[in-house]
Amino acid sequence: MYKLYIANKNYSSWSLRPWILMRSLSIPFDEQLVPFDEGPNWNKFRSFSPNGKVPCLHDEATLVWDSLAITEYLAERHEGVWPGEADMRTWARCVVAEMHSGFAELRERCPMNCGVRLELKGMSEPLQVDLARIDEIWTEGQARFGGPYLAGPAFSAVDAFFAPVAFRVQTFGLPLGESALGYAKFILSQAAMQEWYEEALSEPWRETSHESEIAAAGEVLFDHRRDP
Repeated sequence: MYKLYIANKNYSSWSLRPWILMRSLSIPFDEQLVPFDEGPNWNKFRSFSPNGKVPCLHDEATLVWDSLAITEYLAERHEGVWPGEADMRTWARCVVAEMHSGFAELRERCPMNCGVRLELKGMSEPLQVDLARIDEIWTEGQARFGGPYLAGPAFSAVDAFFAPVAFRVQTFGLPLGESALGYAKFILSQAAMQEWYEEALSEPWRETSHESEIAAAGEVLFDHRRDP
């Protein structure tokens, strides 16, 4: 069976991508959660991941690191990772690659923290640009392919890669158009996303650097996490 190494569910947006993909497609795996330590984690994560980062997939002696590489590895072995229709698949691969390499301002200004609700200190122009592009992608996907997922009637890798953004929309109350907000609410309601969210709320860890990032982003209005 696959082993998927991830870090804290409350913080680790990169871990969420392959986790939600495998869970939603019913691909069996053994979850290996290794929480962030205070300070650098490179040496700790190097014990299971060649680049010292999460996520990392183990398939017996084969190690696959980086969320996009894991996705492609799974696509070679399981149906449904990418949409079956060529036009859907091409579009999905393009926007997945765009998400994987872009949206730096969104990542910087709106770090993932599933458990809190926060009012941002301000909306920078680069963040507005990122959000406008998110809105455009989510609206286009649903209109072009009929929904309810981004590339048609079934969950696929494109939904997995934008799942962390849906949590950010919830955390920060990010402004999006009606169609895009509807997609965010829809994907957050899915069983696997709810499973991740509930487990994130129950985690006992409060890691200083991640907590500092969220405090710097704005005013925390609510913290729904259980007491550690």
